[in-house]
Amino acid sequence: MDELAIADRRHLRRKLSFWRWATAAILAIAGFALFAYSGWGEVRERARDHVARVSVSGLIRDDRELVERLERIADNPSVKALIVTISSPGGTTYGGEVIYKAIRKVAAKKPVVSDVRTLAASAGYLIALAGDRIVAGETSITGSIGVIFQYPQVKNLMDKVGVSLESIKSRPLKAEPSPFHPPSDEARAMIQTMIDDSYAWFVDLVAERRKLPRADALALADGRIFTGRQALEGKLVDTLGGDDEIRAFLAERKVSKDLPVVDWEAPSGALSFGLATQAAEWLKLLGYDAFPATKGAEKLGLDKLFLDGLVSVWQVDGQ
Repeated sequence: MDELAIADRRHLRRKLSFWRWATAAILAIAGFALFAYSGWGEVRERARDHVARVSVSGLIRDDRELVERLERIADNPSVKALIVTISSPGGTTYGGEVIYKAIRKVAAKKPVVSDVRTLAASAGYLIALAGDRIVAGETSITGSIGVIFQYPQVKNLMDKVGVSLESIKSRPLKAEPSPFHPPSDEARAMIQTMIDDSYAWFVDLVAERRKLPRADALALADGRIFTGRQALEGKLVDTLGGDDEIRAFLAERKVSKDLPVVDWEAPSGALSFGLATQAAEWLKLLGYDAFPATKGAEKLGLDKLFLDGLVSVWQVDGQ
């Protein structure tokens, strides 16, 4: 065999070796990606004893996925306790109610701590009430106990552009209140009755869970927000602190400090879009993507105007 043939064979071997290693590397990366995407690592992590942690953030709505996740946590014998981390200005009263009840089902089987972070107001505080212990930062914002019903009023704008809406109704209170005309006294009274009923339920829950006389709970439920220190003074939270205080409480409940904290996160495909965001997408599909109000509606926080049902949400005036 001449030298040229030997050189060609060596070159071919080097090429084959390169492609073997490249193929092995690609397969290894693909396998790792498949393992991570399949969630087997997460399943393995959740199979051993641990403290589960879920996060409630942003505007609170009727979140079925979160409720189902809490049900799995309640039924999982490997979960020895639950930490609920809350960073929310609130949302729909019903959304807070269903999450509160789901957390209480967990608390019937294992210790639950509510971890109030930067903001847990209105329905956010309602959810915090579900914990056996409420831990807040000294400068956390909480409170804003109350209920609100709001809707846009566009009659003056319609008058300016010369557009009107006529309606024929079975009874005067059907489809009231309406954004197309000021509410009647009867419509105002109807909505006020609904708000008062939900508000009374919220106050009773505060009194029950915080072991306060109803008169004291009512005095704190005037819509004010509190810092963590003020909330502690008013007995709306149990202690100030963070992770150390949470683990100390769990240790009192016979949950070992050596157990890892595992985040039970929503599936990657479970995205939450508010009605304002959806409305913007619908308008785009109809060819109105150039209309200014559709651009970045979700960034402007307009979802707060389109939350379904009665709302328990803290809003900075002017937004």
